[in-house]
Amino acid sequence: MSRRKKGLPVSGWIALDKPYDLGSTQAVGKVRRLFQAQKAGHAGTLDPLATGILPIALGEATKTVSFLMDADKAYSFTIEWGSSTDTQDREGEVIARSDVRPAPEAVAEALKAFVGEIQQTPPVYSAVKVAGERAYDLARQGETVELEPRVVRIDEARVAGAPDADHVQIDIVCGKGTYVRALARDLAAALGACGHVSALRRTRVGPFHEARAISMENLEDLIHKSAGSGALLPVETALDDIPALAVTTEDAFRLKQGRSIVLLPRQVETLGPALTARIGRQEGDRTVLATHDGQATALCEMRAGRLNPTRVFNFDLGD
Repeated sequence: MSRRKKGLPVSGWIALDKPYDLGSTQAVGKVRRLFQAQKAGHAGTLDPLATGILPIALGEATKTVSFLMDADKAYSFTIEWGSSTDTQDREGEVIARSDVRPAPEAVAEALKAFVGEIQQTPPVYSAVKVAGERAYDLARQGETVELEPRVVRIDEARVAGAPDADHVQIDIVCGKGTYVRALARDLAAALGACGHVSALRRTRVGPFHEARAISMENLEDLIHKSAGSGALLPVETALDDIPALAVTTEDAFRLKQGRSIVLLPRQVETLGPALTARIGRQEGDRTVLATHDGQATALCEMRAGRLNPTRVFNFDLGD
């Protein structure tokens, strides 16, 4: 006899506007408890000192988390000039000082060198693993941590403002694995200055952006009013760039049983352009989302005119 899962079968995404000084894992646990959900996870850790978009998956949405991990992200952050810290943010110990205060125009010019695919060494205080241990744990133990540079991608970078000579505000759009604190560190070095991140906000993760976000306080209020479902975004929200195909009830049952289905020529033709574009972006990814009555049925791989299910969503047909 299978063991019954604890909690409610709640499924969907919460675009949480994470507050300052709350860790990502803590945020997920709190949201899960609010919904009494059976399963929960998140797509992309956000530092406790950062605010902004933290997509949290509940129930069946946890099966789509991996598709969001590679999504583009947008950040808005402030560099405070005058001092560099060991953590590259305002919570660290000061390790260097300088009287240099780069002008916004100089910052904008220097930013151009950081747009595109660049080599970036992660901050020592980061979650990168070294010999099986997190770099930040080793750094806190006083050990010398040497991390290898890696290729990251920054699509856009601009100066958004400069409230005074000591601060500059920057907006970026970037790919997976980009560290804002490392960008601030390297930008300061390129300008012959000292600086650290004094404020950081994530404004977008793929299709999750500020317009769809909800604060923890407002979410708690909705739950208290038994209206928490109003904050849930559909499971397929994280799959916005994956070609979708509506299937018949019979084919939906087959997919849910783990069996492949044969596509009609017109269905293959319908999927063609979108799938070709995705294969180009995702290095051969042939993922297709099968839907029935507008609801996600299964994630499939398309091969030789067939859809082979790789992840099945446990929604009852007709719900």
